[in-house]
Amino acid sequence: MKFLFDLFPVILFFAMFKWGESNVVAAQELASQYLSGLVSGGVVTAAQAPILLATTVVIVATLAQIGWLLARRKKIDVMLWVSLLIVGVFGGATIYFHNETFIKWKPTVLYWAFAAVFLVSQFVMKKNLIKTMMGEQVDLPAAVWTRLGVSWAIFFVVMGFLNLYVAFTFSTATWVNFKLFGGMGLMFLFILAQSLFLSKHMQEPK
Repeated sequence: MKFLFDLFPVILFFAMFKWGESNVVAAQELASQYLSGLVSGGVVTAAQAPILLATTVVIVATLAQIGWLLARRKKIDVMLWVSLLIVGVFGGATIYFHNETFIKWKPTVLYWAFAAVFLVSQFVMKKNLIKTMMGEQVDLPAAVWTRLGVSWAIFFVVMGFLNLYVAFTFSTATWVNFKLFGGMGLMFLFILAQSLFLSKHMQEPK
């Protein structure tokens, strides 16, 4: 459930962009009605409408996630606050400058923020985040926990570069598809590889 909750803004971003692509006139009218006061120049073209609407939706969805957690008095992960900050800054710039370059950078900045958190926690704060999350379920040697933490950091760094490659090599539509299906698929494969690695070292806690 948490995975779907975290993926919620990305799914809505994808759905809104695809709707905007398939309904160009309606998308332009909707964007002009609600976003013209937020964009420089006050004019939203048909080509810009899908990505601007999708960007608006992802900002609202992220705010809704935090509002939902606050209403239920649940703990909000630090990275969700970081995600809100990044999507607010880069999404806001995308809308104001009506330039998709900013929102295309957003996943990369977020991935690299994740990587930085893993590395800083591991080597500066001497706290392994993977062990914090899984330490009660499995017992592993310290070296294995370190390898897991570093491997996650490397994965996020690579994902950041891969996002930039797709975003600025292929069309925006291709990037939107990759953002959901490619990112989710690679994450699943990485978690599967991690599980196979863990199975070789996993022991029941004493």
